[in-house]
Amino acid sequence: MRHSKIMEERIRRVKVLFKELGYKIFNAQYADDVYTAGFEKEDGLQGGIFIDSESKFLEITYTFSFSVSLSDFLKKKLEDMMKVCYEYGCYTNIQKDEKGISFSVFTKIYFAGLNYYSLRDSLKDFNECVDVLTEMLVIRKQNN
Repeated sequence: MRHSKIMEERIRRVKVLFKELGYKIFNAQYADDVYTAGFEKEDGLQGGIFIDSESKFLEITYTFSFSVSLSDFLKKKLEDMMKVCYEYGCYTNIQKDEKGISFSVFTKIYFAGLNYYSLRDSLKDFNECVDVLTEMLVIRKQNN
C-alpha cells in the first residue's frame, strides 16, 4: 500500500522533532493511513503518538488502566481528574469493559503550527498533567 506524501511528511516531521527534544520513538506502526508509536525520554517520561491521515492534528496520549474493582475509587476522583486535565489544556477519554477501565489523557497540536517550540511546550504541559494525575491516583493502603 502506498502512503500519501502528506502523511509521510507529517511522520518525518514528528520523528525529527521528538528526536530534537531528546525522545526515543519505539513500536512504530503504520497501517490503513494511521501511524502510531510510543515515545520515551531517559528520565522516564513516556506516552503515545497518533497520526491519522484524516486529521489535521498530532495527538499525544497517556493511558491509565484500572481494574473494574476500582470503579468507586475512580468515581470519587473523577471530578478532580477532569479539573487537572482542564487546567493543563488536555482532553480525556474514559472506556470501561469487562477487563477494566481506561482513562486516557491527550493533547493535540495542529500540524500547521507544529514546530520545536510548540511541541516542547505542549509536551511540558502534557507531562505535568500526567504527573499530577499520577500523584492523585496513588492508592494508599489504609489501616482499617
